[in-house]
Amino acid sequence: MISTVTATTTAVAMTQVMTYSIIAVIALIAFLAFKEILNTESRKNKRVKSFVEGSNVAIVPLLMVFVSLVASKVVAVI
Repeated sequence: MISTVTATTTAVAMTQVMTYSIIAVIALIAFLAFKEILNTESRKNKRVKSFVEGSNVAIVPLLMVFVSLVASKVVAVI
């Protein structure tokens, strides 16, 4: 009984991890693209400049998630 519950919980958790990892990678790409595109406008508008400077708050954690995903895939292959 306990092994059945554990196996089901693990299967659901792996599905959620894959879903959230895809969302994290898409968000990282979007933030990096927005930062690059808006970097040229940052000289003209203070709000855009503040977004470009503050976007590292979101980019750094998403980058750490991306690195951990890549590392886990490399370890799984090896």
